[in-house]
Amino acid sequence: MFLVRLVYTSKLSDAFSSDDITDILASARKHNSRNHVTGLLCFSSNYFLQCIEGSRSAINRTYHRILNDPRHEDIVMLDYKEINRREFSHWHMGYVPYTALTRDVNMLFSGSPEFNPYEMSGESAHQLMLALKDTVDMV
Repeated sequence: MFLVRLVYTSKLSDAFSSDDITDILASARKHNSRNHVTGLLCFSSNYFLQCIEGSRSAINRTYHRILNDPRHEDIVMLDYKEINRREFSHWHMGYVPYTALTRDVNMLFSGSPEFNPYEMSGESAHQLMLALKDTVDMV
């Protein structure tokens, strides 16, 4: 069994409430732990950007769960590829909230200081997440 990485973005739907991020993280961490999925979630007031890694079957199942979650809309897969090793192996779901620091890091990988993953390539989104992993304290 080989590893894959999937990076996607989505917009917050009208069904999303401010308490939902806590529920999403708790549910993701429980599900991901059982399924040997690791990853990182970046969240702003408008967008999700997430990278998940694990076996192809586990990642495909996880992505289908996300596609059916009413809190997400306009879901776009930015990148999907086979990988040799995990890059977020310490987190079943690391979390990076949007702050002034993430805004500065965002400028390295985007044409705008505003966090909008729809305007990023899959590689830029992935590199942004790697930079954030090494720069900010994870929740």
